[in-house]
Amino acid sequence: MVRKNLNVTIIKKFIPARNSKSRKGDNGVVLVIGGSYIYHGAPILSSIAALRCGTDLVYTSVPNINVTPTRAISPNLIVIPLVDQKLTRGAVNKLLGSLPRNLDSATIGMGLAIQEKNALLHLVKSLLDRDVRLSLDASALIPDILPLLANKNVVVTPHAGEFKRLFGESPSNSKNERIKLVEKKAKEYGITVLLKGATDVISNGSTTYLYEKKIPAMTVGGTGDVLSGLVAGLLSKNRNSLESAAAATFINGLAGKAVQKKIGLHMTSMDLLDAIPSAMKPFDKIV
Repeated sequence: MVRKNLNVTIIKKFIPARNSKSRKGDNGVVLVIGGSYIYHGAPILSSIAALRCGTDLVYTSVPNINVTPTRAISPNLIVIPLVDQKLTRGAVNKLLGSLPRNLDSATIGMGLAIQEKNALLHLVKSLLDRDVRLSLDASALIPDILPLLANKNVVVTPHAGEFKRLFGESPSNSKNERIKLVEKKAKEYGITVLLKGATDVISNGSTTYLYEKKIPAMTVGGTGDVLSGLVAGLLSKNRNSLESAAAATFINGLAGKAVQKKIGLHMTSMDLLDAIPSAMKPFDKIV
């Protein structure tokens, strides 16, 4: 098992160069599916994070009730309504019929209310069948999903509570035990696991990256939604799920450190979004 602490040199290898002659769509097309009556902001944060990390096109699918506020917050978002207030089989079928064919990646779950478990399974399987790389978070992290994911370029991004719900085991307070458990589950299910915490642990079961944050301002709500958007955005350009998850973690942390340095313990996740371009600019390459 290879274990490494993330640093700038490693991340530079994980963020691909952009072709100077590229056209719209060449640098990533992402789908974000989330939101509910209460949590309208989560998919917005994920969508803008995906755009901020250099993705060309982001489609944001939210329940009908959230469509107007989502469109109002940014003209950059292409909003596709989910026909039901919660995720149902009918809403999934309608959504699948209206998606662009050139999707590279998707992130599912942030703030999402799921009415039918089978609707989520059908959505995930259909996207994987189209070779769409996935980042799964929050309500999408249920044990029933695991058999669909093996060796399919999928990242799951649980915090400790979601990790227990997904895998049936609680991460230990011992850093070493947490790392071993993440490695075990990643290998067992053929996925990349990004366990969020004071030290983020990212593993595909054979290689593990660690990122010690020390950014207490990032306990504010929504930073995980930003991370999910970054994972999907980077996955749209780099098929390697471990590399994309590691790069997203590192960029999220750099942005968090910059905001904390500037305004102290008073950030919101919108502040984090604004800091992503400066955090990523040193990694820009044009060929």
